[in-house]
Amino acid sequence: MNVIVANKYSAMLSSLSNKIDLIKTVDGEFQVDDLVAQFDNFFFNKMILDITAIAGYQDISQIQRLSFGMDMSKIILLLDDSPVVNSPQYLSELVSMGIYNFTRNIDAITYLIDNPNTYKDVAQFHMIGGSAPMMGGGAPQQYAGGNNSGGMFGGNRAAQNEKNFINSSIAMPGITGTRIIGIKDLTDHAGATTLVYMLKKQLSENYSVLGLELDKNDFLYFNDPDLKSVSSKELNSIIKNPINNYNVILIDVNDSSEGANCTEMLYLIEPSTLMLNKMIRRDRNILDKIKGMKVVLNKSLLDPNDVREFEAEARCSVFHNISPLDDKKDKHRVLDELLNKLGFDKNRPASEGNKSARLFGIVKE
Repeated sequence: MNVIVANKYSAMLSSLSNKIDLIKTVDGEFQVDDLVAQFDNFFFNKMILDITAIAGYQDISQIQRLSFGMDMSKIILLLDDSPVVNSPQYLSELVSMGIYNFTRNIDAITYLIDNPNTYKDVAQFHMIGGSAPMMGGGAPQQYAGGNNSGGMFGGNRAAQNEKNFINSSIAMPGITGTRIIGIKDLTDHAGATTLVYMLKKQLSENYSVLGLELDKNDFLYFNDPDLKSVSSKELNSIIKNPINNYNVILIDVNDSSEGANCTEMLYLIEPSTLMLNKMIRRDRNILDKIKGMKVVLNKSLLDPNDVREFEAEARCSVFHNISPLDDKKDKHRVLDELLNKLGFDKNRPASEGNKSARLFGIVKE
């Protein structure tokens, strides 16, 4: 169960009541000692703490005093939009105290409850030796989420007064440069889930990669912490999570309509007679729809001549042709060829990899 301590942003934080399990909510401004005493010996999972609920919060020493009295790994600190709190020095001090879970994005809170940050996630804020943190390799990036459109905060007066809560004028590192690639089966069982797993494994040699599947739990069986099964409702918050360093997010879209959140899409077709006829009977217009899509033939036994015939009959262009693959191998040339086409220059086609030391990778739990 979780706790909310709110002040200035109490109206916005109240919207979390139907999204997370709450055991207690308190409103007001508190001295640090009073706040520590109130929750001493009180068990909770996470505390969502509105920074304006801490008296004198703009003085970083008050946050330091709080860190002496509470386990800050259990605190998610909701920052305000003041220049002091969002200054590089203040954010660096938070990281120095071991406070890694902070955000100005109300949508990021539910994500941080289940996916707490480590130092690696916030290292870009940490000034070492007095140097200002670099933002995205030296170029300032805008805070993920951009300006508030109004919908996030509802219609009450307090929310309207905070319409600039997510303030894009304050430059902070974000997820702006992350490539978000969705993969969707057009024919039944075309292999999107396993393909995401294999692409993630192959990309991870050169990039930081997160794999997501929407509204299913098949990733559970790959035993990989960077493959996560989430609901469609969570996707937007994950993509806009202001504190992460993934270069690539691969998404098994399944039947979700959230493909619009992806910057690019790959559409998989298993080109067997059975699967093609099933696809066409399900949607008579599908061949017209796929003309502008990046179509990938997966689990395909077609040779180059067959692919050309397929393109002629389907009146579409095939982006890539992938034969059935052994998912126990570490590396596949055909996947590097696909990734190279997608612009991942570090994944140059090489020889096929070896199978892992444990042939089937079976884990007993």
